[in-house]
This record gives sequence, structure tokens and C-alpha cells, in this order.
Amino acid sequence: MTGSVTSLWRHPIKAHGREPLQTVTLIAGQTMPGDRIWAVAHEASKADGSAWVPCANFSRAAKAPDLMAITSRLHEDGARITLSHPSRPDLSFAPDGPPEVFLDWVRPLMPTSRAASARLIRVPGRGLTDSDFPSVSLCNMASHRAVEQQIGQDLSIHRWRGNIWFDGLPDWAEFDWIGREVQIGGAVLQVRQRATRCAATTANPETGERDAAILETLDRWGHRDFSVYAQVVRDGPVHIGDKLQVL
Repeated sequence: MTGSVTSLWRHPIKAHGREPLQTVTLIAGQTMPGDRIWAVAHEASKADGSAWVPCANFSRAAKAPDLMAITSRLHEDGARITLSHPSRPDLSFAPDGPPEVFLDWVRPLMPTSRAASARLIRVPGRGLTDSDFPSVSLCNMASHRAVEQQIGQDLSIHRWRGNIWFDGLPDWAEFDWIGREVQIGGAVLQVRQRATRCAATTANPETGERDAAILETLDRWGHRDFSVYAQVVRDGPVHIGDKLQVL
């Protein structure tokens, strides 16, 4: 069973922008390099950067859909990032520095009825993925097309905020890989669990407006899952066009 990689994405600040890649080198036991290095803790969060905590501790598109329209670029030095949004001026800043410039920039995108963004945190040695282990998400284009067909509208793949997209395999085939290994390019990953989805998927990644009943559409299959979380077990490079093979 083989497919091929169609696109690679990272999200340097959790829930605050996406960035395309042409190639990446995966490292055993780690998230995709540059993915979810930082997260934005809200004022009710107890996250302090000492350990992984669940996503409810962070500002996210499930509660603030306008965040979905952010795009990002991590600079080559890994210390600065540029954020863009259709209703905000571009912002270049250092996430490890004073947070005020970022908090001022993002404030108009946050609903006043929700806990306000308060600080940027990072956990040394791992990205702040939704899973409690350092994961890379694998997304099937055929499954995406199945959702489009069921809902009756075109959908951006960015609603799913995935890392590695592939094509050439049946829709929902990835759900059968739990506990198995897949080789992607030169890397090997073990698929560990399905990714259960939230209201963030209902927001349009171009506008930040809720415009699609994604969760109700997934309900028609008897679940609210899309894509799978995998753990890197062997280092290796991955390029767009590389083969994905279930071992």
C-alpha cells in the first residue's frame, strides 16, 4: 500500500499560522522541526512551559475562529517569526522576547467573551502538539475529498492544520494503520491514534469566518476524526513527492 507526499506544513505558533515546506528532516521522538514550538497561554491558563499541557490551556481557533486566517514564516535563525492576517498588518517579532507587541497585534482577533491571550510559552525539547506525545499528523487527500463531497462544498486543507499530506490511497485508509509503521521518504513513523476534531475546522482559513458544518458532516461516518497522529521512530528526510509506504 503506497501513496506519495503532496505537501508539508508546520505551525510555528500553535493555532497562530501555517507555513509550507519543500523538505524536512524528521527526528525520532520529536515533532516536525519548527512545528508548534510556541503556544499562546490565555489568562486562565496554568501553563508555565515546564511540561506539556492539553490544548484547553491555550488560545485556539476553536474559540477564536479569526485565528485560522493567520499565516506565518519562521525565520532562518529560528528566533523570529512573521505573522500575516487579512485584517492586520504583518508582524515580525521574537516569540521568546517581551510579549506585548504580539499581544497587541492579536487582540483584535480574539473574542471579548473569551479568556484573553496572556503570554507565549514553549516546552524545551518538544512541540506543543494536541497529542500528549510528540506527534506528526498524517493527512489523506482522499479523505479530505470525501468530506468535500459529503458536505457539498470545496474546503481548504488548512482547516485540518496537518503536517504531512499524501495522496494515492483510499479514503480513510489511514485509520487502519493504528499500531503500524509507515515509511515516508527516509523516515519511519509509528501511527498511534486518530485525531479527533473540534470547532476550529468550521472556520475558513482565508477569512476566519465559520462557514462549514465540518463536525456534523463527520458525524455521518459515526465519528469526528480526521487524520492520524504518528510518532517518528527513525530519522530521515521527507520531500514533496516522496513515497509513503505502509510497512
